[in-house]
Amino acid sequence: MSEEILINVTPRETRVAVVENGMLQELHIERASRRGVVGNIYKGRVQRVMPGMQAAFVEIGLERAAFLHASDISRVPAAPPGEGGDEPDAAPPGPTPAISSLVHEGQEIIVQVVKDPIGSKGARLTTQISIPSRYLVFLPHSRVLGVSARIEDEAERNRLKAIVGEQANGSGQGYIVRTNAEGQPAEALAEDVDYLRKAWEAVREASASRKVGQRIYEDLSLPMRTVRDLMRKNVDTVRVDSREAYDKLSAFARQFMPELAARIEHYAGERPIFDLYGVEDEIQRALQKEVPLKSGGYLVIDQTEAMATVDVNTGSFLGQRNLEETVYRTNLEAAQAVARQLRLRNLGGIIIIDFIDMTDDEHKRQVLRTLEKGLAHDHARTSVHEFSPLGLVEMTRKRTTDSLERQLCEPCHECGGRGTLKTTETLTYEIFREITRAVRQFEASQLLVIASPKVVNKITDEESAAVAELEEFLGKSIRFQADEQYAQEQYDVVLL
Repeated sequence: MSEEILINVTPRETRVAVVENGMLQELHIERASRRGVVGNIYKGRVQRVMPGMQAAFVEIGLERAAFLHASDISRVPAAPPGEGGDEPDAAPPGPTPAISSLVHEGQEIIVQVVKDPIGSKGARLTTQISIPSRYLVFLPHSRVLGVSARIEDEAERNRLKAIVGEQANGSGQGYIVRTNAEGQPAEALAEDVDYLRKAWEAVREASASRKVGQRIYEDLSLPMRTVRDLMRKNVDTVRVDSREAYDKLSAFARQFMPELAARIEHYAGERPIFDLYGVEDEIQRALQKEVPLKSGGYLVIDQTEAMATVDVNTGSFLGQRNLEETVYRTNLEAAQAVARQLRLRNLGGIIIIDFIDMTDDEHKRQVLRTLEKGLAHDHARTSVHEFSPLGLVEMTRKRTTDSLERQLCEPCHECGGRGTLKTTETLTYEIFREITRAVRQFEASQLLVIASPKVVNKITDEESAAVAELEEFLGKSIRFQADEQYAQEQYDVVLL
């Protein structure tokens, strides 16, 4: 599989596109005005403890107070950051203690952001600090020594665990070996351990001097994180259209991944870098509800506050044999498309997929396998369940940042985000009721209604008889004025 990473850098925005076999699979965006805070470590103060929610709200200097659940609080006795502890950071078996026994209002606390603020929700926090590097994740308050489940070879898992265990050298601190570490020599892992210890030492020093609400540690910028997290042996090229960013990435790669540094290239072409594989067009298509399939079928993707739904339709696809075969082929293609769209649109949380009904159990199994195979390349953690009795597939995908749509769009000012508008007929009768209400409340000889041209045309052309009846009933004269500045659902009834 051929994979390229394109990095587009401008003064106020950085975008990263992951392209596999010529098709856009992932898009990451970071804006100077709204840089993500996931991974950042802050000195916070507990604002409010909510026993009923088993959570606390913590002030960390962001626009909204952040959310800290009891299950995300380390059980290690309160010790200054960096002094570790003899017990692992992971919660011991048994029920989570009451939040009021873990923190109290006014308490200063070192926390790390695990989820960006999304919509009206504040950031999600943990006290179980972790710092990632190229091949490892450092857990300073833990003795856990784990290996990514995506490294499946048992001998390799044991080798990596032994190397990292030796490097940890009884420090009482934990490490998780990342997928990128597969096949790496002991020297490379040793360099990462050294880098992480220095980073943690800097965090310790900063935590002593920082005030409440100040940042103690900031994760790398998007281009750096991209090279650190996404650049693997199967990545052919990383192309950057900024000379300054290219120089920084090259220096970073030479220090931490010298064997891959030569794959980073400065793109100086005349065409914008995102035009190379039609990335801009793909972004526009990813904001549409409908996703066409090559067979003639299509997906309809809806994102709500509670969940995202995907509806699969056959469209114009008639198939070659019979209805069951047509449905099966469409669902197979849809399963591949859904896996790609979830990554591309960065949809997270609960996702419900309504495949076209199938009666053959083997067909259902094959569709699920195809979906799981497509999701295997996803960097976000996913969990897929069997078909429900209603023929739906329920799944979850870990959400840490806003979806692509919510990063690039805002609710429609006309409909308030509903996605629909009241019809001109509905608005006509609403205006008639408002006129009646106004006349009964206030004295006026005549009334003026100001509304959008579409609504005024509907009233004066098709409802003129109704207007005449209303004037006779109320004993008042009613005039209508069209105003281009008025949205379809906006109107005013003025008493003259």
